[in-house]
Amino acid sequence: MMAIIGMIGVLLSVIVGYKMLDGNLSIMFQPAEFVIIGGIALFALIISAGKNFIFILKNIAGIFRVSRANKKNYLDLLLLLHHLFTKAQREGLISLENHLDEPEKSDIFRKFPGIISQPKIIVCITDNLRILISGGTAQTLESLIEIDIDTQNKEALYPPSVISKIGDSLPGFGIVAAVLGVTLAMTKIAEPPEVLGQTVAAALVGTFLGVLLCYGFVNPIATYLEHQVQEEEVFFIAIKMALVAFAEGTHPILAVEAGRRAIPTYGRPSFQEIESEIRKWKSKT
Repeated sequence: MMAIIGMIGVLLSVIVGYKMLDGNLSIMFQPAEFVIIGGIALFALIISAGKNFIFILKNIAGIFRVSRANKKNYLDLLLLLHHLFTKAQREGLISLENHLDEPEKSDIFRKFPGIISQPKIIVCITDNLRILISGGTAQTLESLIEIDIDTQNKEALYPPSVISKIGDSLPGFGIVAAVLGVTLAMTKIAEPPEVLGQTVAAALVGTFLGVLLCYGFVNPIATYLEHQVQEEEVFFIAIKMALVAFAEGTHPILAVEAGRRAIPTYGRPSFQEIESEIRKWKSKT
């Protein structure tokens, strides 16, 4: 939502400022310039992305998605881990097998719809708990999760990287459109000054659009997508810290605390909040 508000703000700032200078908005409407710049950008993206083109488009759509990196989901993640750790401590790790095989049917996982709706997080939890069940050590677990996080980050950062490069190229695409416009203006050199002036002004719109699209829209979108990746990474780091602590024999509440400390302060639940929710859960069981 904030990204959409930002883009609307950029557009309004340009329009209002231009009107304050007594600018004529009609001269800014140059469909041919949009076709040239937009077409070059689109097909340059296809060249750059290749078979990953659809993957990148799906990631761009992420700017319209509400961020899942919030205090409620972080709290739910920590409580889910605590419930799993407590059950494993009381009944043994083997008692988790049915929950890990079908988490969507598990009475533990289903308590936290905000987490179960994120397949990557569920896979991270279930796969790594299976490693513990199979006899994996804390060191092995930590190493494997770090490899997983690194791999997922590289995959997730690929779209914003490509988008950013296309954004950096947009001023150049705008110059291409402007040069074509100036070339057209030169063919009208014998026309009256007002006709020639309008043709040159229309050509300069290409340069303006290229710069505006680069610094006002495309590059900020790439940065926003990078921030989304960093926010998603927090979930996996918290899972790693909690699982490794539990694998080392730490009490469930302290293992969860290790995960809590990995969450940035803007979304980190307090120790008291987690303790209060655990007490509520225990009072019902």
